[in-house]
Amino acid sequence: MFRSNLNRFFVAIFCFVSLFVIYPVHAEQVIVYSARIEQLIKPMFDAFTKETGIRVKYTTDKEGALFARLKAEGKNTPADMLITADAGNLWAAAQAKLLKPVDSAILNTNIPSHLRDPQNEWFGLSIRARTLVYNTKKIKPDILSTYEALAEPQWNKQLCLRTSKKVYNQSLVAMMIAEYGEAEAEKIVRGWVNNLAVDPLSDDTRAMEFVAAGRCDVTIVNTYYYGRLMKKDPTLPLAIFWPNQEGSGVHVNISGAGITRYGRNSQAAIKLLEFLSSDKAQNLFADVNMEYPVNPRIKPDPFVAAWGDFKQNPMNIMKAGELQTTAVKLMDRVGYR
Repeated sequence: MFRSNLNRFFVAIFCFVSLFVIYPVHAEQVIVYSARIEQLIKPMFDAFTKETGIRVKYTTDKEGALFARLKAEGKNTPADMLITADAGNLWAAAQAKLLKPVDSAILNTNIPSHLRDPQNEWFGLSIRARTLVYNTKKIKPDILSTYEALAEPQWNKQLCLRTSKKVYNQSLVAMMIAEYGEAEAEKIVRGWVNNLAVDPLSDDTRAMEFVAAGRCDVTIVNTYYYGRLMKKDPTLPLAIFWPNQEGSGVHVNISGAGITRYGRNSQAAIKLLEFLSSDKAQNLFADVNMEYPVNPRIKPDPFVAAWGDFKQNPMNIMKAGELQTTAVKLMDRVGYR
């Protein structure tokens, strides 16, 4: 009898302790679907867990696969947050009703308005500038000026471009449509195609390698690709040029995140999103991929800062998604493959 009562006592104690230990640990967990690879996100998640005690469980995959997964899971999704690159992708996720609005004074303070969704369904967390890179042995920077000028006849057979299949170029053209109108943007992109030295290349790194080898003189790339290549071989005759500084500014895009529509732990996910925009996390989030902090109070990594200051285009980057289909059709019409 005594032993039976003792067993009941220990069972009761275990259940009581479980309420305060096991359940909160389970509740305080954020599940993230990320199109950014593990090495680019894990340092920030570890820092968040250390500061808050909230664990982060994550799955990485291509954005298309993650979107399909969220759609298929619907209201049963375990994911609380989606992280991906390019405003076009985030806009598409919002249009597919995979995200929900977030009302956060912290996010509104830390992230400039043109780098977040006007409906607050997604937020930029790092800036990726798409700019010009040129061969320092073949041309002088003072003959460079704008993206649009690369369509002029003087650049005949001197331009290299990455394939139009990548969302980065689709977003650049979409933003040009928003700024200049479809007819003028088409004229510019047609000029680029006419000035190509070789067929469009597979990626930004390949395009810069062609420029360094003298097979073309200038290309358009995301700056972090330039950083990776120059860290690998700093002797390459390449340099960055910031275009459109007398006009609208450099085209910028983002990597960013949103809270999933049916996530089970939205409040903890919002805390993570706010943390990623904070002073403490911004250098971590940007530096690991040689990007720029989205929070204007934070300076970029010294290696990135050495490329110089630039004025960025203040147009809201939601246009990169809103006009993406139009941009793809335009690029196809002019033979930009």
